[in-house]
Amino acid sequence: MPSSDEVRRTLEAVWRMEAAKVAAVVARLVGDVGLAEDLAQDAFVQALEQWPRDGIPTKPGAWLTATARRRAIDRIRREVNLAGKLQQVGRAEELRTAELAEADFDAALEDIDDDVLGLVFAACHPALTAQARICLTLRMIGGLTTREIARAFLTSEQTVAQRISRAKKTLSKDGVTIEVPSGAELAPRLASVLEVVYLVFNEGYAATSGRDWLRGDLMEEAIRLGRVLSALAPREPEVHGLLALMEIQASRTRARIGRDGEPVLLLDQDRTAWDWALVNHALAELDRATSLVGPDHEQAGPYVLQAAIAACHARARTADATDWALIAALYGRLGQIRPSPIIELNRAVAVSYADGPAAALGIVDRLVEGGALADYHLLPSVRGDLLARLGRVEEARAEFARAADLTQNDAEKALLLARASGQDDGPEHDSNTTRTGA
Repeated sequence: MPSSDEVRRTLEAVWRMEAAKVAAVVARLVGDVGLAEDLAQDAFVQALEQWPRDGIPTKPGAWLTATARRRAIDRIRREVNLAGKLQQVGRAEELRTAELAEADFDAALEDIDDDVLGLVFAACHPALTAQARICLTLRMIGGLTTREIARAFLTSEQTVAQRISRAKKTLSKDGVTIEVPSGAELAPRLASVLEVVYLVFNEGYAATSGRDWLRGDLMEEAIRLGRVLSALAPREPEVHGLLALMEIQASRTRARIGRDGEPVLLLDQDRTAWDWALVNHALAELDRATSLVGPDHEQAGPYVLQAAIAACHARARTADATDWALIAALYGRLGQIRPSPIIELNRAVAVSYADGPAAALGIVDRLVEGGALADYHLLPSVRGDLLARLGRVEEARAEFARAADLTQNDAEKALLLARASGQDDGPEHDSNTTRTGA
C-alpha cells in the first residue's frame, strides 16, 4: 500500500493534468462554474482520504471525475424541486443508472474538449478583474493549489483565496456557463484568455518584484496552458502565436542567468545554451500561425507578430546576425494594430541597432515627453543605453540610476546600479522582453 506522501505526490500530479476536465464535466452538469470548482475540490479531498486506505485507482482521473459527478448528482437531488426541476431529476437519474464505471470513462470523456475550452473562457471572463482571472485560471485549468498560486505571485494565501471566492461568486451571479463564444464575441473573449496566459508567463519571465529575475514554475505553467489551448483551438492563429512566443522566450532560460545569479541580457547570451529543441517546436507553432494568416503578416494579430519578432532573434545564431530592420518593421506593424508606448519603446531599441542610437533617441525622447511611461523603469534604462552608445556617459549613468529607483526587482536593480556606477558597460535592454499586455 502506498504511503500518504506517495499518494499526495501522485494525486497532485494527476490533478495538474485532470483538474480542468473534472471541473468541465461537472460544470456542464450543474450549470455553475463556481459550484463545479467546489465539487471538483471535494473530489480531491475525498481522494486524499480514501486513496491511502484503498490504494491509487487504475484510472485516477476517471475516479476523480466520477466522484465529482456523483457529488453533483447528490447535490441536485437535495436541491431539486419536483415542480420546477423535473428535467434535472431525469438527467441525474440517467447519469446514476449509467453507474459511471471506470471502464466506461475513456469513451465518456472523449467529447469534453469543447467543455474544457468553454471552462477556459469562463475562468477568463471579462467580468472578472485581471488578477481574479489569473488566480481562477491557475486554480481551475492549471490545477494549482491556493498555496502554490500565492507563493508564485509572492502574496498571501488569504488574498488568493479571496480573489478566487469573489471570482466564483461573480460568475455565478452573472450566470456565466461553460461555452465557447462564437461570432463577434469570439475575438475579444479569446484575447482575454490569451492575455491571462501571457500575464502569467511574463511574471515568470521577468518578475516584477522579489529577489529572482525569473520564475521557471510560472513560465512552465503558462506554456502548459498555451499547449492546452493550441490543442483545443487549432484554427486560431493567435493561440499558436502566443505559444511560439512563450516557447522562444523560455528557450533562453539557461543563458539568461549568470554564474552568480545575475541577469545576462539577450545580446550577451551564449546562444549555444539556448534550448534549441524548444526553439524548433516554437518555430513550428509559428509556421502553423503563419499558414493561417499568410506569410506577409497582413492579417496577423499581436501575438503572431511578437512571435515573429522573437523568431528573428532565434534564427540569428549570433547577435550580429540579427535582422534588426525586420524587427523594427514588425514592431511598426504591431504598433499600428495595438498602439502602445511600450511597443514604441521596443521599436526604438530595434531602430537603434538598424539605423543607429541617434535615430532611436528621438523616438525615446518623444516617449519621455508624452509621460505615459514616467514610472516604467525600462524607459530610462533604454535611454541610458542609447546615451552611452553616443558617448554621453554622465547622462547615461543618471538614467540608469533613475531606472534602478523605479524597478522593484532586486536582480535588475543590481544590474542597473552597476551600469550607473560604470562597473558594467554592456547594453541594458533585453529586446522583446517588455510587457505589452500588463
